[in-house]
Amino acid sequence: MTLRIGNASGFYGDRFDAVREMLTGGPLDVLTGDYLAELTMLILGRDRLKDPRLGYAKTFLKQLEEGLGLAHERGVKIVANAGGLNPAGLADAVRELAGRVGVPVKVAHVEGDDLAARFPGALSANAYLGGAGIAECLRAGADVVVTGRVTDAALVTGPAAAHFGWGPEDHDALSGAVVAGHILECGTQATGGNYAFFSGHDVRRPGFPVAEIHADGSSVITKHDGTGGLVDVGTVTAQLLYETGGARYAGPEVTARLDTVRLTQDGPDRVRISGVRGEAPPPTLKVGLNRMGGWRNEVVFVLTGLDIEAKARLVRDQLEDAFGTSRPAEVRWELARTERPDGDTEERASAYLRLVVRDSDPEKAGRAVSGAAIELALGSYPGFHVTAPPGKGAPYGVFEAEYVDAVGVEHVAVLPDGQRVVVPTPVRTKDIGHLEPAGALPDELPAGPRRAAPLGLVAGARSGDKGGDANVGVWARSDDAWRWLAHELTVHRFRALLPETAGLTVVRHVLPNLRALNFVVEGILGEGVAAQARFDPQAKALGEWLRSRYVDIPEVLL
Repeated sequence: MTLRIGNASGFYGDRFDAVREMLTGGPLDVLTGDYLAELTMLILGRDRLKDPRLGYAKTFLKQLEEGLGLAHERGVKIVANAGGLNPAGLADAVRELAGRVGVPVKVAHVEGDDLAARFPGALSANAYLGGAGIAECLRAGADVVVTGRVTDAALVTGPAAAHFGWGPEDHDALSGAVVAGHILECGTQATGGNYAFFSGHDVRRPGFPVAEIHADGSSVITKHDGTGGLVDVGTVTAQLLYETGGARYAGPEVTARLDTVRLTQDGPDRVRISGVRGEAPPPTLKVGLNRMGGWRNEVVFVLTGLDIEAKARLVRDQLEDAFGTSRPAEVRWELARTERPDGDTEERASAYLRLVVRDSDPEKAGRAVSGAAIELALGSYPGFHVTAPPGKGAPYGVFEAEYVDAVGVEHVAVLPDGQRVVVPTPVRTKDIGHLEPAGALPDELPAGPRRAAPLGLVAGARSGDKGGDANVGVWARSDDAWRWLAHELTVHRFRALLPETAGLTVVRHVLPNLRALNFVVEGILGEGVAAQARFDPQAKALGEWLRSRYVDIPEVLL
């Protein structure tokens, strides 16, 4: 007996037509949609400030105008975390929509994640719940289940637990579903999107992923026939490493052991996941907090032709003098030397000097900066211009993670008939604080001639953000490449290749079954993506930067 779960959204703003494509492209039992991220919760929080009736992903409702009828005709359940900060409000809106389009569906929702009352001053504070509330709603006959902040994998563990009758102690089965859910959660990132080795495949319009889940928790990742992209061990490995840390992947209902995951190609566009083991979950729940951090402004000066460094120094000195006593609390300058000697177009002869300021005072981040920059227009370096007129500044958010006792969080399933069912917390828990296993390293590759070449010729990478931290997952494409990579890419070498990580805590985790290393870089993103403290605020390209760096690679691998 197989449960086919497809995904139609990896973020708020993903491909709008994906719901229809997934419902009409092949057989499904459940269609999920992941709409929430740390930045999304901030956006929804600001929506709710403007209108208390909002706080949910509005595009989900628009997708259901057609998708609700298609799902009903095909007997497909819909499970989405699009409820954001207002799952009850979204459930009511879905019922109203169902009545308007004449589709008789039963709608339920999950709540209890909102802990804003415990954290005064926070724009939003939401605990990451598991899939047990979703399972309760589905067992009660719900056709559509919307949630607030649950873990991304909960959209899969909930339907799987309801379908197969898993209980809270079925740790191995639940962990298998967690791994499948983590692979589905970012949509087309599992089917060739954002893939390190994209050039050998047609990934112009990758299809969305499907997980065929079995009663023991094992699964096959695939996609609908005829859709673009690809599913192979590489694409699945890349997504499995995305935004993870150590070998123990902790969640509210189970801790999945990523060091037990085995991936095998099971035919064209089919990857089998097996061997996943699980442990009792930790006693705490993660809580994502979003606060307003202050005001931010940015000006990008274009420097063209000769004397780039001197031009940058001039405008920097002029701006610093102009700030005077109104200097913002944080001022950051970054010169990007993108120009080429003897450039054949003006743009290729130009570099960019980026100024970013932050302050709690909107005046210091706004008019004080934009006014000073504008006044330089006729009195600074030759060829003075900027990429866009300086603005008045904009508010920015700050993300923090806290942890609370799971026993004190009331996880509630609100069934289609309005009955409220409190979901019990796991009876057995296990603290993961000092339980990180050391992955066994392979034997080193025999000595031989080496050649300086980009790391990316023999290794893939994917990177992402978790609050102020970033992770970079790196995997080898062959056993021999793994024998070299595991010994070559130490923390010391990683820091040398990525100088921005110097002085930061970097932790390396070894995942031999995946021929992979996962590096967690603490604090590189400052106060999180909404604060935009870095050129690449979500560390999306940190892995690609690493792959572009030259290292001495054994010639036998090239």
